[in-house]
Amino acid sequence: MFKYMFFRNYGTLYDKKRVKFDKQILKMKTLFSAFVSTVFMVFSLSDIPAQQLSATEIIRKADEKFNGEKSNMMVMSMTIVRPSWKRTVEFKNWSLGRDYALTLITAPSKDAGQTFLKRASEMWNWNPSISRLIKLPPSMMSQGWMGSDYTNDDILKESSVVNDYTHEITGEEIIDGRECYRIGMNSKADAAVVWGYQIRWIDKKEFLVLKAELYDEDGILVRSETGSEIKVMDGRTIQTKIELLPADEPGNKTIISIREIKFNIPLEESFFSQQNMKNIR
Repeated sequence: MFKYMFFRNYGTLYDKKRVKFDKQILKMKTLFSAFVSTVFMVFSLSDIPAQQLSATEIIRKADEKFNGEKSNMMVMSMTIVRPSWKRTVEFKNWSLGRDYALTLITAPSKDAGQTFLKRASEMWNWNPSISRLIKLPPSMMSQGWMGSDYTNDDILKESSVVNDYTHEITGEEIIDGRECYRIGMNSKADAAVVWGYQIRWIDKKEFLVLKAELYDEDGILVRSETGSEIKVMDGRTIQTKIELLPADEPGNKTIISIREIKFNIPLEESFFSQQNMKNIR
């Protein structure tokens, strides 16, 4: 009887341990299955945003590469190319949102010290060689800034590519080995914009504008732009070279090269003053 009781108690203890062990195994399996499911979901979802982004969201992401932050400072050069000559202008630019910008020309020496100020819908130029501050009149808006293919009107009426246009994905293309969305942009009826219609080719991975075509209100191509020389600056991947090609002037182009850029620097509206135009260095 003692032997019977021993084996019965031992069997009961064994059964309890086995049940406890089986529960632990089941719990581990459940946790592992949940882990696998979570990992699978994360890796699956990583591809979803690129596939499901709307045209407007893609434009917004591309716009935020440069304009999405509160403020920035850029050091740039601009080479103006004409059939019989070319020249390079170097400058620094500070901006706060879309309404405030201050540009200082640093080279060549004959232009160094000139500044341009944009405050909302007004634009001024300070020329230290003649100690004169002038407000640019409407008649000068269509002129090329510093003789380039980039006009004063482009600068003054810099529109919001997100809010002033409707957007539509019209196809996909490969630009310089990168897969791009091709997005058509129609200006809204109440928007005060320079371009009536735009087409932008935006890199799917980094949301860089690698190519653009700008049309007037009659649908006539006015200018093409290309972005290249992709680099990381201030922790952000951007295109550091932009070429502007006017459609009706063969042999003309303007090349903008970004040498340095800083995002989210401390700037106040008071920085963008007529007084600071004369003192900035």
